[in-house]
Amino acid sequence: MNTSSSRPVPRRVRAVAFAPACVGNVGVGFDILGHSMAGAGDRAEVRRIDEPTVRITAIHGTVHALPLDAAHNTAGAALLALRKALGLRHGFEIVLHKGIALGSGMAGSAASCVAALVAANALLEQPLPRESLYGFAMDGEAVASGGRHGDNVGPQLLGGLALATHDRVLRVPVPADWHCALVHPHFVLETRKARAALAGQYALDEFVAQSANLSLLLAGCFRGDAALVRDGLKDVLVEPRRAPLVPNFGRVKQAALDHRALGASISGGGPSVFGWFEHRVEAETAAVAMRAAFAEAGLDSDSFVAPIDGPAAGLVDDEVAA
Repeated sequence: MNTSSSRPVPRRVRAVAFAPACVGNVGVGFDILGHSMAGAGDRAEVRRIDEPTVRITAIHGTVHALPLDAAHNTAGAALLALRKALGLRHGFEIVLHKGIALGSGMAGSAASCVAALVAANALLEQPLPRESLYGFAMDGEAVASGGRHGDNVGPQLLGGLALATHDRVLRVPVPADWHCALVHPHFVLETRKARAALAGQYALDEFVAQSANLSLLLAGCFRGDAALVRDGLKDVLVEPRRAPLVPNFGRVKQAALDHRALGASISGGGPSVFGWFEHRVEAETAAVAMRAAFAEAGLDSDSFVAPIDGPAAGLVDDEVAA
């Protein structure tokens, strides 16, 4: 007698996901452009629970106190939004493992949010497409940044370079050989402080120039034309106002340009600085020079060199129980 049809179907009750770091804004794409970056990231363990709630039981990997209250944590807020939108009767329990330094400009708050969403999505009876998680990710990111923007969560969900608007996220093709050098000084710059530096009036010609530069960069990526990117990767709108917040920024940026960078600027809200390069060897050499420039200001730093067409968040471990 075949009894297989009467056996309960195993249901996944726990999933673990990893989300990589991200270079937000990419200089000319404030709040709408970013790319994922291999080498660092956050991990989220999510367990499906019967109670209709979301709770965070632990956060590892940071000496700074982060909120365990779900509504005030990016990962918790994202899963609360997911539960509400889908009308879920069950809840989630989260343990976060931080691998991205706080206030680094490497999208650590977004990485926790995206990792938790990818893990929780795997626990649904009918998991959603990646693009459908985008709005929930922005809900979570808003807890840290004060606004719903997708330049970090979009690339982390889809991988690579992504154009992230209010309600759409699109992956932008980038040649496989193009690399990013990202240097993170051991210095904390809070996201809200970095955004506060942008207050004030802007001239119309600045917006026109920034729009032109963003267009050149995107066209260069689609065409695989480094010359177009070199002409476009020049932030005339945001970088001038945030540069004073990053110690020795001018020297660090020049170090990247001196080593044939297509362009260089502040990653996210800073203080990390990135440069784009046509080849990995150029990025590796530049990273050493960029670290030396930070050292001139008395700051130690870490560097990461990886393809601009970076990885997406994904499951790294899971458990199934009947």
